[in-house]
Amino acid sequence: MAGKNRLKKELGLFDVFSISTGAMFSSGFFLLPGLASQFTGPSVFVGYLLAAILIVPSMFSMAEIATALPRSGGAYFFLDRSLGPLFGTIGGLGTYLALVFKTAFALVGIGAYAAIFWDIPIKTIAIAATFIFMAFNLVGAKKTSRLQNFFVVFLLIVLVVFIIDGLYRIYFSPQVAVPAVNEHFSPFLTHGLEGLITTAGFVFVSYLGLTKIASVAEEIRNPERNIPLGMLLSLVVTGAIYVLGVFVMVSLIEPTQLASDLAPAATAVKQLFKWIPDHLGTYLMIGAAMAAFASTGNAGLLSSSRYPFAMGRDKLLPPALSRVGKRGSPYLSILITAALVIVFILVLSEEGIAKMASTFNLIIFMLINFAVIVFRKSNIQSYDPGFKSPLFPLMQIAGILISFVLIAYMGWPAVLFSLFIILVAALWYYYYARAKVKREGAIYHWFALLGQHQHTELENEFMIILKEKGLRQGDPFDETIIKSTIFRLDEGMDFETLVEKMSEQFSRELDIQQQEVQDDFLTASTIDTSLTIAEVAVLFAKLEEIDVPTLYIVLADQGIRKPVTKGNISGEDTIKVFFFLVSPAADVRMQLRMLSRIVSIVERDGFVAEILAHSNHRKIKEYLLQNERFITVQLLRGTLQAEMIGKPLKEIKFPPDVLVALVERNQKSFPPHGNTVLEERDILTIIGEPASISKLFESYMTYI
Repeated sequence: MAGKNRLKKELGLFDVFSISTGAMFSSGFFLLPGLASQFTGPSVFVGYLLAAILIVPSMFSMAEIATALPRSGGAYFFLDRSLGPLFGTIGGLGTYLALVFKTAFALVGIGAYAAIFWDIPIKTIAIAATFIFMAFNLVGAKKTSRLQNFFVVFLLIVLVVFIIDGLYRIYFSPQVAVPAVNEHFSPFLTHGLEGLITTAGFVFVSYLGLTKIASVAEEIRNPERNIPLGMLLSLVVTGAIYVLGVFVMVSLIEPTQLASDLAPAATAVKQLFKWIPDHLGTYLMIGAAMAAFASTGNAGLLSSSRYPFAMGRDKLLPPALSRVGKRGSPYLSILITAALVIVFILVLSEEGIAKMASTFNLIIFMLINFAVIVFRKSNIQSYDPGFKSPLFPLMQIAGILISFVLIAYMGWPAVLFSLFIILVAALWYYYYARAKVKREGAIYHWFALLGQHQHTELENEFMIILKEKGLRQGDPFDETIIKSTIFRLDEGMDFETLVEKMSEQFSRELDIQQQEVQDDFLTASTIDTSLTIAEVAVLFAKLEEIDVPTLYIVLADQGIRKPVTKGNISGEDTIKVFFFLVSPAADVRMQLRMLSRIVSIVERDGFVAEILAHSNHRKIKEYLLQNERFITVQLLRGTLQAEMIGKPLKEIKFPPDVLVALVERNQKSFPPHGNTVLEERDILTIIGEPASISKLFESYMTYI
């Protein structure tokens, strides 16, 4: 992927939590409780709890794919790479419009609450807010997330105080009857179970902020940890505040008034916050509402703008939408999204939009759950999620059935709207994008045995994503490099002879069948093209008999001619650096991550010339390691490290997460053990976690 189409990784765990949580607190808390109570009465807070539970399967599925494929575009990218570009177009355009609708609705909410203070038309304020958030988004995701963090922290403080004060007044003061005798709670289910399910579907839109995280996954640091953890924390916190907050509203507001109240939180707070000056509590809640709508509008503009960006990058929309500005944001996509928001602000209403947004997202959730099944069953080895959905495939089947049932309760207008969006997206694909896109989804890999066409480039794309994600904690890459064997060829040799000799060497060292490893090295793989780099060859084998990976590195200054296939073109390249990696067959994805790491090292500028210039094996291995993960220390008299001279390695205290991996003595290198006695002028290669290596760096400054 070209650098100009790459987004910066600027978002951490709290940013993930903030974007997701901020996107959920607006209409869901400050507007929808009253409207939703029309369907089920005082049990409306149970509807919020039910909706939170019902979204869990889809959240798990979204988190799994997002950690495997952290790319902008969220549902679009996932559906495109699993079910193909037609479903990607449908999912992308539909989810994009649903997010834009919700963003516009949130900005109208800002106008409605701001109008309490200023005599300015609601839509004028909403449009002004759109321009403000557009400006923040144009300067980059990190700046946007800082604004988002402020909104969310302020909002959570006010809502937590609202709930604590409300529960105290309900259970510990005579002014409000406890639920057991409170007439507001009778009858509890005014329209039975059907009404409760309808309510859960109606307020389902309140939890759609969870999906917004997937659309900015490409900009999240350490996505394999931060995406699932951030989504789970957000759902727990948001669900608890929704349920408890709406419970307080039901307790304090008479049922018929609640059903017609478009600002139930502001109404409820009039009976609370008696411990602060008059009306200040109301103003605080109004301020919290404005912060909620602002955070939703801000997060909505941030996440929705990534859909046309990603679709433009994949040629489903005009490529100009994928341009990234100097500040690292997709400026054209943001501008167009802001323009659409303004249009919708001028024409949209409330209740119908909530149902329409919920209905289409339920359809997307059905497809996302199915996509996880497709990815797992396709056996694409480079599909390597850092988080795996539990109870597969029962969790995904449950998610599909839940979405189907909730859609049935949304009503025909919402269903027809979704069908219209699907039709428009399908027509756009067939008449604009189909001729420009030459890929298929993972579903073709699943059904390959039926003679369907596999899109081999999908494996290569996933390998690129693996390379960008980097190694996973526990991957023995550093140890494998340290223990690797390096061969230098001074005489000419043909490729087949080299593979035979290396296979024979592996056979002796690992006690395995030579022919088995030799055949594996020479077998063509779907990821071979992603391992093809000028003057470098990366060959790999998987064996049942071994437990840890083993690496041989062959340096051939004269070069060896090797057959190479690139697309439909076959030929020969002159190879000067060979990597032969043998890994346990039980952990194929660990091998792929290690191969991806080797490729990222090989792609350094001047790699071949630099590695061939080193005659010392220790320096070659250090060149292949990550700089922040190792130091080299020479034991010399008169230095701090002189205290190690003459001591066995086991008696020397190092931080617990570092290892003396290599000792060079008299120009020969060897891996030490606990009883190895260190001598003057020994050169130690120490590997470990970056923080500990940094501390050692400050202590031992003698480097080679």
